[in-house]
Amino acid sequence: MKATDAELTALVIATKNSAAFGELVRRHQALVRSMLHRMCRNHALADDLAQDTFIRAFEKVGSFKGTGSFKSWLCSIAYTEFLKSARKRKSADRVLEKFKADVEESEAPRDMGNVVDLDRALATLKEEERAVVVMCYSCGMSHSEAADATGMPLGTVKSHVNRGRAKLQAYFANAETGTEVTV
Repeated sequence: MKATDAELTALVIATKNSAAFGELVRRHQALVRSMLHRMCRNHALADDLAQDTFIRAFEKVGSFKGTGSFKSWLCSIAYTEFLKSARKRKSADRVLEKFKADVEESEAPRDMGNVVDLDRALATLKEEERAVVVMCYSCGMSHSEAADATGMPLGTVKSHVNRGRAKLQAYFANAETGTEVTV
């Protein structure tokens, strides 16, 4: 006989049984992924958010009271994950736009025919470098604050900022002269 969602949930709550939770994931992953895909219109992002949803559900399964269905509880977590992701993307877009405007104003060539695409310049940086450069130069965070935000040691943040800044300066200098840059 096949266990119900309520029985599996009770087993997970009581014993943190990963096999029982795995069965709940198998039952509901298509629904969660489909819902998230429809909301964000991006398969890869939907898969990432679905994974985050199930991780969060496993962590918070003790808060499931059984007053509604497990499916609706899971979908509410998925929706919350979607909203958090959307807020992060909007925030990141605002930060990049501000950074782009600041760079264009202060460092980019004045000739509008030679305006450099900041997104391309930032894309040349390693992920960690890009994160801390944006935090420190666009958000106005100190190195210590960026270290706290990223969980990196302070010295590592300083190294990433210095390397990232040097790569961006080289990129913009080469863009001004029209030469191809590899950093």
